[in-house]
Amino acid sequence: MKKFNVLFVSVFLSFGVFAAEVIISDNGSGTGTTTWTPDNTYILDGFVFVNDGQILTIEAGTVIKGKPGGGESASALIVAMGGKLIADGTAGAPIIFTSENDDLAGSVPDEANGLWGGLIMLGKARTNNATVPKQIEGIPTTETRARYGGDDDSDGSGQLSFVSIRHGGTDIGEGNEINGLTLGACGSATVISHVEVVSNKDDGVEFFGGLPRLDHILVAWVGDDSYDYDEGYRGYGQFWAAVQAEADGDRLGEHDGGPSDCEFCEPYAHPIIHNATYIGVPGQSRRCITFRDNAGGEYHNSIFAEQDKGIDIEYIEGDDEGSYEQWKEKGNLKLTNNIFQNIAGGTAAKLFTVSVPKDGDGNPKWSIPTGYEDDFANYFATENNSAADAGVSASDPVPTMDVSGADFTGAPSWFRQVSYKGAFKPGTQWAGGWTLAFKDEEYISDEEEVFVSRVREIKVASVYPNPFTESATVSFEYRTGVYSFSIYNIAGVRVKEIRNITTGEFTFNRGNLDTGFYFCRLRNESGSAYSGKFIIR
Repeated sequence: MKKFNVLFVSVFLSFGVFAAEVIISDNGSGTGTTTWTPDNTYILDGFVFVNDGQILTIEAGTVIKGKPGGGESASALIVAMGGKLIADGTAGAPIIFTSENDDLAGSVPDEANGLWGGLIMLGKARTNNATVPKQIEGIPTTETRARYGGDDDSDGSGQLSFVSIRHGGTDIGEGNEINGLTLGACGSATVISHVEVVSNKDDGVEFFGGLPRLDHILVAWVGDDSYDYDEGYRGYGQFWAAVQAEADGDRLGEHDGGPSDCEFCEPYAHPIIHNATYIGVPGQSRRCITFRDNAGGEYHNSIFAEQDKGIDIEYIEGDDEGSYEQWKEKGNLKLTNNIFQNIAGGTAAKLFTVSVPKDGDGNPKWSIPTGYEDDFANYFATENNSAADAGVSASDPVPTMDVSGADFTGAPSWFRQVSYKGAFKPGTQWAGGWTLAFKDEEYISDEEEVFVSRVREIKVASVYPNPFTESATVSFEYRTGVYSFSIYNIAGVRVKEIRNITTGEFTFNRGNLDTGFYFCRLRNESGSAYSGKFIIR
């Protein structure tokens, strides 16, 4: 029998094909270093940890299901500090996390939520908590493996690609639910690309400090906030999409700077986000984005649509580090070159507003100084924001109107420079097919044809073995910074990318790449680069 910390294995025959349900329980020893494969369905029975030093690999097409239950009987997969999760699906064979009751054929309504826990990844990067490490929300304090935070900003908790997380967010206590994807102090070497969180009872993606970098993320139909960050989150994000449900949801973005016990502690939250598309529901009195508790942050080249209230920043009397000051004085809060479609009546005075905390009776604690609201409202036009029809909707977030004119001046080199605003390139659909929210759409990649120039500013680099069959190692002269490795087919179309590389040697698998000839390019944030070629046979 396979050793998976297995409590029970049920095996059955279906049309002559062998399949197995593998029940995964945790007796304290975690998953171990092991691989979960698509010929099995894995059932999480309670909190299952990838312990410090363990690596859990999940192959493309694998289905993981969580047992129902609340409180200490909730089910979730948790990557502890020092553990790693490698979950690389494909558009044709995504990795799916869902409820035990979900047969993936309609047994669970698309918008059902709270049926199991969620996915939690914990790392050693910096937060601004007064006490480090800290216990992650959603897990009882008696579980010491659920702590996060340290001083290693380059820490890596693993990688996710083409992963769908469905129907989660069970209660573990009164008003305390698990987020769909929780990232606690994950470092910059945590690689997350093409991930869906759909129908979660609480938030979609929540960040607690750290600086993970995420691209191609879809949050749909969640019960609270789509994207929530706190405790000094400082990562990068590109191609983030959010779609709210008619009945559920709060803010599309709830952005806090510090925890309640250390609101003035550094580092302050300051993520940079390009190409977001956030779509709400008119008539529900919901807000687009709130910045508060000293939070900064940047949104560029994005589309915000169909929400009754716009973007507000918090003013706190006597606080020279508050969110208003992060915008006005510090330059750490920026909103530039964005499109607002049917948001707050389309007027700058309602789109960009200033707020103050309320007292116990629901009244403002103090008055906003004269001119503060006008200054923020006037900023709308000065930074090339516009109220316009982008042609997006909750049923089709791909724009049909003109969304050209993206501007990446000053953006870190991690960001892919594209010509359009919003998460979706017109005429494409990167969320099609592999997600639940757009399961009936066709997957159309948003990759653009590129010319791979032969530059050699990184003087020593090699790919070996070459040719190779399953995997190859890249070795290069590592200096400082974060590197990315891109693979292009013979037509010059990028077909694979590995980001957030912080060592001089790494291994990559061919995945779904066909046999043939490929170009590759290695580059870092300063622009230094090397290009070469290899053969897969």
